[in-house]
Amino acid sequence: MVDDFRGRGGSPWGSPPGGGSGNGSGRRGPTPPNIDELIKNLQDKINKFLPGGASGGGKPIIFGLTILVIVWALSGLYRVLPDEQGVVLRFGKFVSTTQPGLNYHIPFPVESVLTPKVTKVNRIDIGFRSERDTGFTSGVVADVPEESLMLTGDENIVNIDFSVFWVIKDAGNFLFKIQDPEGTVKAAAETAMREVIARSDIQPILTEGRSQIEIDASEIIQNILDEYQSGIQITQVQTQKADPPDQVIDAFRDVQAARADMERSKNEAEAYANDVIPRARGEAEKILQAAEAYKKEVVAKAEGEASRFTAIFNEYKNAKQVTQERMYLETMEKVLADIDKVIIEKNAGSGVVPYLPLPELKKKTN
Repeated sequence: MVDDFRGRGGSPWGSPPGGGSGNGSGRRGPTPPNIDELIKNLQDKINKFLPGGASGGGKPIIFGLTILVIVWALSGLYRVLPDEQGVVLRFGKFVSTTQPGLNYHIPFPVESVLTPKVTKVNRIDIGFRSERDTGFTSGVVADVPEESLMLTGDENIVNIDFSVFWVIKDAGNFLFKIQDPEGTVKAAAETAMREVIARSDIQPILTEGRSQIEIDASEIIQNILDEYQSGIQITQVQTQKADPPDQVIDAFRDVQAARADMERSKNEAEAYANDVIPRARGEAEKILQAAEAYKKEVVAKAEGEASRFTAIFNEYKNAKQVTQERMYLETMEKVLADIDKVIIEKNAGSGVVPYLPLPELKKKTN
């Protein structure tokens, strides 16, 4: 068709009416571009990059296929963000996991990649449903008794609500080892908490034993999930509430108040005992020390008297007359020391002589 137009001396689009140009002159108008020549020039330029030059009609197809292969190979590059893990699938089967950064896999349809978030902290509430679960914004928390009521080791019932926080540890196991990750974590958490509560008395659960319960429950949950190869890491178990059942909570509070009164009375009694007993022990120790001192004093005095008697007796054996006279004088000195005395010489005339009343003078002086 193109050659037919050229044979008639015109372009394939023909010439203006009258055989002239569009402006009415006798000259012909501008020639439109030749499509065949453009295609041929483009093929020549492409063939220059292929081996063998411009010879061979299949070279353009080979070049196109080469470009497609290169683009297909480059499509295997992928990037894993810092908060993600790459999970490589080969024909839909889990092969390996890759760390954050630029990685490569065999392009589609051989391999594909999933990049789940592994640093996001997930939360599951057990025993209650919070605002984010119920959809209410009024602060209402819905209780779930079939999850929260548990039997303690001393055969009491406790109403306990708690939350479990977890992250993805191994994205491959998380995606392909378990079918329902949240349901698995919830079931394992409820089982672990019931086991821990069954080993504990109700009093520590309601008071100071919560922290240990959380630690024990977290360890049991992690062990269960590791047995399932779930690829989940438990970060925290947090107790939200631990109370007796609603039906008996008033009576239980009365019992708690009575126990508190008992503890207060016991503490007051112990404080009184701690005050009285040391004081009594001090008094007893004081009496014992005084008795010991008196004992030593009496024994020492008796030993001294015995030594004195022994010494006097020895002197008495050597000089009886002198010793008797000394003993007599010493005894009379002691006996008459505090007595008013009047001494009369018996050989003086009628037996009465004037005397100087020294004791009366001494009294008047005093």
